[in-house]
Amino acid sequence: MKSKTHSPKRVERVQVGARMEKSLVKVLRGLADYLDLSLGDLLEGITLHALEGKAPFSAETLGHIKRFKTVHGLTLTARDSHQLVEERDARS
Repeated sequence: MKSKTHSPKRVERVQVGARMEKSLVKVLRGLADYLDLSLGDLLEGITLHALEGKAPFSAETLGHIKRFKTVHGLTLTARDSHQLVEERDARS
């Protein structure tokens, strides 16, 4: 995810209040730790790649993601996107 061929760009970061599915967050934290990135840096990289229609991960990294998903019980897929309802909302 980190590019060694470009000079650093100065940015202004803001805190975001975002809620995400628990096991997905565990996978992302594990991946960020594995890649020696902060969670914010990982999310920025994923988002910037997605906004350009580019895949953010190599085949090797996808293998690690598959392991993290198994370890943390993540069964959600992209197909589930925009279909998720929080448990407390679903009970209503």
